[in-house]
Amino acid sequence: MKRQIAILGSTGSIGTQALQVIEEHSDLYEVYCLTANNKVELLAEQAHRHHPAAVVIANEQRRDELQRLLSDLPDVKVYAGVRALDEIVEAGPIDMVLTAMVGFAGLSPTIHAIKAGKTICLANKETLVVAGELICQLAQQYHTPILPVDSEHSAIFQSLVGENGNEIDKILLTASGGPFRTKTLEEIAHVTKADALRHPTWDMGAKITIDSASMMNKGFEVIEAKWLFGVGAEQIQVLVHPQSIVHSAVQFQDGSVKAQLGVPDMRLPIQYAFSFPHRLPLSGNKLDLFAAQKLEFFEPDLGKFRCLAMAYEAIRRGGNMPCIVNAANEIVNRAFLEDRCRFLQMGDVIAQTMERAPFVAKPTYEDYVQTDAEARRIASELLKP
Repeated sequence: MKRQIAILGSTGSIGTQALQVIEEHSDLYEVYCLTANNKVELLAEQAHRHHPAAVVIANEQRRDELQRLLSDLPDVKVYAGVRALDEIVEAGPIDMVLTAMVGFAGLSPTIHAIKAGKTICLANKETLVVAGELICQLAQQYHTPILPVDSEHSAIFQSLVGENGNEIDKILLTASGGPFRTKTLEEIAHVTKADALRHPTWDMGAKITIDSASMMNKGFEVIEAKWLFGVGAEQIQVLVHPQSIVHSAVQFQDGSVKAQLGVPDMRLPIQYAFSFPHRLPLSGNKLDLFAAQKLEFFEPDLGKFRCLAMAYEAIRRGGNMPCIVNAANEIVNRAFLEDRCRFLQMGDVIAQTMERAPFVAKPTYEDYVQTDAEARRIASELLKP
């Protein structure tokens, strides 16, 4: 029988590429549910193409519009609202849930999917950034597999397959360095939104592209790796690798390093999460090491990219501090995209929010919700002229 997949965030970059993987292997996978936040037209287009059992639009005000667009598909059930996201992932037929929503909004439906025993294909890194300890506890309690979809974490995961518990000495987490890798701090102070959105190697959504430019995305990936692979932050080394060919690596106690290499194509980690432990054919370009010519690695400049340093600081402080950083970052990221915030100002606002938001050493889920709201309020206030 085909495995039934729910895609949370089907209209984003990860979601649309996941649908390509499903189409390529339609004998193995079938879409059960598609969800989006606001992109009603694209969600309706996807529903017409893939005929899921259900669709969910998080913005309740657009339910009627979606219903009209799908009036010729009476078998597709239409739901709306945040609560509907939590409920749909619990549906009995679903085997896997791809969490490709952006930001804190992905936390609650992921928790519901874990409790329902669904295999989690995790592309929403904020879930582990905000509540890594809670998510890991729930996954263990409900015996729910969490398979990483981020290219770097998938690479680490692939490098660990077959190691049978051999102890990790160090995780080598690669970063492209983004569009500002070679710029001075003075030059970065004057970059624009258009500059930041021109990523040199990856084609991603706007939010993650800005996070990549500030290297906050890499900081979040450090936090995510800590929880996924059970290592300390001091065992995670970030390497700037402009070619984006080595997607990450693991160094073991004997000094051996295992890495996963490939062209920059997010369909590969998506497909591997769907098919693990098997590898399936994948269309598109394959890695040609002769054409690649060289592989370079550099230390990140924490003076220029203070967001990465703040992520390490959030790990050191623990508790709800990563949640504070994530909430503040979501606010400044949106403000930068709306031309209400300068590029370097994003780091200033995040740092001030870290100092002003109440610290909770042992947060519950309710604490995370309150922390997220309070940190967003503080960051928004700091952005006011």
